[in-house]
Amino acid sequence: MAAAALRWSSLAWKYTKVGGRVGRVEAFRDAASAMEQEKEILLEMIHNIQNSQDMRHISEGEREELNLTANRLMGRTLTVEVSVETIRNAQQQESLLHATKMIDEIVNKLLDDLEDAKIRLMSLYGACTSDVPAGPIDQKFQSVVIGCAIEDQKKIKRRLETVLRNLENSEKSITLLEHQKTSVRQSCNSKQD
Repeated sequence: MAAAALRWSSLAWKYTKVGGRVGRVEAFRDAASAMEQEKEILLEMIHNIQNSQDMRHISEGEREELNLTANRLMGRTLTVEVSVETIRNAQQQESLLHATKMIDEIVNKLLDDLEDAKIRLMSLYGACTSDVPAGPIDQKFQSVVIGCAIEDQKKIKRRLETVLRNLENSEKSITLLEHQKTSVRQSCNSKQD
């Protein structure tokens, strides 16, 4: 009887020790996920700097130096490997593959019809957010995303945010280029008069 109580006490103590580590394990996973996100943000920032319209307004030497620095930073950032594996059941895996395929199909058609692709991406994003979306929600996509693991749902939402942000930046660049072309044409027309 005393031996059983001692074993029970020892087992309870070990369980308490392990249970206390659960918080540390989750904090460790959260920190690694934050590092994954930070890497994505850094790569996007470097890419945006390289493709910025401001690059056109600096000297060739400054542009070359900035590009060299950006390429070096991009290379160094890409050498960092952080991976948090998500444990999924078969249904969650299938849902993730289906959601990824739906996004990829729209992204692959961006050049065919930019405005339609943007509207469709916004409806996918609306399906991922708990906020009241500005436009329609893709109900089919929402049901697919709900079938994904929570960590995958967050990654899908972040991917859509990144794609939409890049689209917005591209549209701004196109608008600036069109404005510059119009200004040049007007300048040329006024010189001819």
